[in-house]
Amino acid sequence: MVDFAQAWKTGKGSKTDRISFASPELLWKVLTAKRWELLKALCGAGPVTIREAARRVGRDVKAVHTDLSALLCAGVLIRTESGQVEFPYEAVKVEFLLQAGCTQAG
Repeated sequence: MVDFAQAWKTGKGSKTDRISFASPELLWKVLTAKRWELLKALCGAGPVTIREAARRVGRDVKAVHTDLSALLCAGVLIRTESGQVEFPYEAVKVEFLLQAGCTQAG
């Protein structure tokens, strides 16, 4: 998480930047299908306005604003000094581990 914080402060991503979620459920709560669509549209695009982000995905500005706010709060996006939003990465790799759990009948 330290690498991500540094990338967030400098606006420069590296190959080691990571964002972690406590559970797969939290991951899917933050990265909904519409928000994932936004990330794909912003990936490698540089800083954009909220209106431009909405135009890129063909959605209502207010709804996109809500989704961008959630992604900003989660630390997935950054806000530039000029107020634009940016996903400062050119690629995304999502990885999680699903393990079989032991359950005991009582």
